[in-house]
Amino acid sequence: MTPIHEEPVPPQRAMVIAAHPDDIEFVVAGTVAKWVQAGTQIRYVLATSGDAGSHEPGMTRESLARIREAEQRAAARAVGVDDVVFLGYRDGEVEPTLALRRDLVREIRRFRPDTVMCYDPTRLLVGDRYINHPDHRAVGQAALDATAPAAAMPLVFAELREEGLEPHRVKDVLIASTVEPNTWIDVSDTLDLKIEALHQHASQFPDGWDPGDMIREWAAESGKKGGIPYAEAFRQIVLVREDGD
Repeated sequence: MTPIHEEPVPPQRAMVIAAHPDDIEFVVAGTVAKWVQAGTQIRYVLATSGDAGSHEPGMTRESLARIREAEQRAAARAVGVDDVVFLGYRDGEVEPTLALRRDLVREIRRFRPDTVMCYDPTRLLVGDRYINHPDHRAVGQAALDATAPAAAMPLVFAELREEGLEPHRVKDVLIASTVEPNTWIDVSDTLDLKIEALHQHASQFPDGWDPGDMIREWAAESGKKGGIPYAEAFRQIVLVREDGD
């Protein structure tokens, strides 16, 4: 299978929207690292601080949030990103509300990305061993709804204009973790950086498990579908074509 869309040229500005610390590293950090090396300015927006992601006795949400925010910032630095925003929603309880959509529109209008990267909200069952986390689906849905059309519509969340945040039209969306990819990005040269970034989330690997082999297997599997040694797969939605439509 060959890509339906050619690998996109790295944009000037890109925003990655995710639910939890480590979501980006598991799925799209190879592309992030590649784009950073090409000069793209990237901002991460995390809906939660991952404050429910522990089975450790005595752990509190407050303590875990501090740990996981620090891990996420370290993971971002590993691929060259130093711009990370946490929205503070409660891990495990996120819904695709108007409030979340408004918060994401605010971030899009503030940063004004050419590309938004998010996760497929329609993917519920992954193989026969994983039910996709409801936060992943909720944040993916809110991210798409915020990107198009809300961020570009002057009469939607008009109160944001009082904050000095004018409407902004995103050029394209890359939807990750999708069952219908049409775009493959070659991450052969940045796969090790992706794994290094994932290693920063030590709280998520308390038994010492190393996810590196799994990440390489995933990248190789995606690469076969796109005719690339190691790849990350996306569904690209082009909202603004070069002719301006």
